[in-house]
Amino acid sequence: MEAMIRAMRWRFDLLSLAWAVALFVLLVLLATVGARWGWVRSFFGDVLAVAWVYVVFKTFVATRVLPLALAAFGVGLLVELGQLLASTWQLHIPNRALRIVLGATADWWDVVAYAIGFVAVLAVEAAVRKLRAGRPPASAPRSSMPAR
Repeated sequence: MEAMIRAMRWRFDLLSLAWAVALFVLLVLLATVGARWGWVRSFFGDVLAVAWVYVVFKTFVATRVLPLALAAFGVGLLVELGQLLASTWQLHIPNRALRIVLGATADWWDVVAYAIGFVAVLAVEAAVRKLRAGRPPASAPRSSMPAR
């Protein structure tokens, strides 16, 4: 674990920021326009929330995929734990927007959605890595032979 933390470096990644903004807009649309979509909005929103936290982390921290994905999944679990404790202690979030973002009730299906989001992040990153591996680097010389 200590080696994993030492391998992390601060950075700023503009592409990850663009993805974070795009996912944030999608999450806002799901919370507002999709408010009548019931479980689709809430479940898919929780899946996307893990991906959003991941790309926010990726914007500022350079490290391997797994630690960042686990951290994003952990944030989801902490939110769920907070909901459980709030309901146990009968606490109420007075701010409506914050209640929508954080949720008001703990649900095991949310944990399933967070886990799906975690797996989706790993799958997307693996697919991107595979695509990049198949491409020659930008500085590689191009063939002088015409394509047929």
